[in-house]
Amino acid sequence: MTEDPVGDPPAPEEAAETGETGETGEIGEDGADATRRWFPARIGGIVYLVILAATIVGLGIVATGAWRNGTRLIAIGLVAAAVMRVILPEPQAGMLAVRHRLLDAAILAGLGGAIAFLASSIPNQPPL
Repeated sequence: MTEDPVGDPPAPEEAAETGETGETGEIGEDGADATRRWFPARIGGIVYLVILAATIVGLGIVATGAWRNGTRLIAIGLVAAAVMRVILPEPQAGMLAVRHRLLDAAILAGLGGAIAFLASSIPNQPPL
């Protein structure tokens, strides 16, 4: 590699050959410039963040005292994640893809269904 008198970062071809990085990030295994992103790269990442937000909101609702509504929101989020895991193609599933598609969907739907069932079946208790 030749020295650049101005001090500019190396060209992507040179950086991939020498392993050097520019200002934007590191060079990945495939030779591409891995820049920092503040958004998900796949649709599944966006869905994951939405489900995470629904769970956090549901936990907040539970903490305020309306536990039945909060747990229902968490259950809805899990069932929605199961549906999206089945719908999204494997390369776009992002963090929803942990195991095989149907196993992921069955686990998410089973947990969501169990939480919804428990939220509906627990009888109301008299206040303390």
